[in-house]
Amino acid sequence: MAEAAIRAGCRAYFGYPITPQNEILEYMAAHMPTAGGAFIQAESEVAAINMCYGASAAGVRTMTSSSSPGISLKMEGISYLAAADLPCVIINVARGGPGLGNIAPAQGDYFQATKGGGHGDYRMIVLGPATIAEAIELVMLAFDLADKYRTPVMVLSDGMLGQMMEPVAFADPVDPTSLLDKSWALTGAEGRGPNAITSFAMDPKDLSQINRNRQTRYQQIEKNEVRCRETETSDATIIVVAHGTVARIARTAIKMARSQGIKLGLLQPITLWPFPSAPLRTLASGVSTVLTVEMSAGQMVEDVRLAVADRADTPFYGELGGLVPTPQDILREVKRNVSQH
Repeated sequence: MAEAAIRAGCRAYFGYPITPQNEILEYMAAHMPTAGGAFIQAESEVAAINMCYGASAAGVRTMTSSSSPGISLKMEGISYLAAADLPCVIINVARGGPGLGNIAPAQGDYFQATKGGGHGDYRMIVLGPATIAEAIELVMLAFDLADKYRTPVMVLSDGMLGQMMEPVAFADPVDPTSLLDKSWALTGAEGRGPNAITSFAMDPKDLSQINRNRQTRYQQIEKNEVRCRETETSDATIIVVAHGTVARIARTAIKMARSQGIKLGLLQPITLWPFPSAPLRTLASGVSTVLTVEMSAGQMVEDVRLAVADRADTPFYGELGGLVPTPQDILREVKRNVSQH
C-alpha cells in the first residue's frame, strides 16, 4: 500500500507508529525521500493529520496511516480536512477494539469510517480491499478520487491484510503532469489573486451555503462512484454480504456451499461509502435471504437492512475481539438460514 501511494504521486506522508500498520511507516521512511517527497514521523496522531492539512493545502498529494485508536485521534483533523475541501488519503489497518483492544484484525471501525467519525455534516469516500492486489488498486484510486472531489478518502483495511504477503503486479507510476490542476492550492500568489483555505465561516448563512454545496458534491459521489463485486449471484438463492477480509473468506464458503448443492452468492461492497444499495436491492428481490457477515457486533448490517428493506430476510453473523470467521463458520450460518426456509 505504501509503494502504491508513492506510485500514485504521494509526496508527503505523516504518521505515528501503531501496530499492525508500522510497515507502512517504515516503508515510507525508507522510500519517500528517494521519491523526492517528505516523510515525517510526527509527535502524535493529532500532529500527523494536521500536517496533512498543511501539505494538502499546498497542493501536494498527501497520506497518513494508522490503526483504530490512532484513527480516532485523527478524527477532528479529518473533519477539518473535509470542511476545508482538502484531498487526503487515510489508511486504517483496523484492529480489535474498542479502546486499546488488541492487534488482531477486526471491522469494528465501519461506523466511524462511513458515518463521519468527526463532527459536522461531512462524509468520506471509504474503500474496502479484500486482497493485497485490491489494496494496491484502491490506494491508487483513492488519490484520484480525493483530488477529483476535494475530499478525504479512507482505505479501510484490517490487521490480517496488514500482515499478509501476496504476489502482485504494480501499475506504472503516474505522470505528475497528468494530475488534476490545483489552482485553488496555496502555492504563492505571484501573478494571480490570493487563495484562501479555511474551515471557518462566521455567518450562518454563508456556512449553510458552503455545506449545501458540499452535500451536492456528496450526491455526485453517490451517483458516480459506487463500486461492488459480485460472485456467483446470477442463480443464487441466498446472498452473503461481506467486505474486506471476510469477503475473501466468503468466496471459499461459496465453493463449499455449491459443492453441496446450495446456491450461494456474494456481494462485496468495494465502496463502503457510498454503499452499493441499489445493486444489493436488485439482488435481494430475487433471493430469500441476505446474510451479512462481519468481524464486528454488526455495523454494515444496518446499511444492508436499509437497502434490502423487507425484500428478504437479513440475518447477521459476526465475530468479535479479533476472531476471524472461517469458511466453515460462514457455511454453517448459511445452512442454518436455508433450513429455516
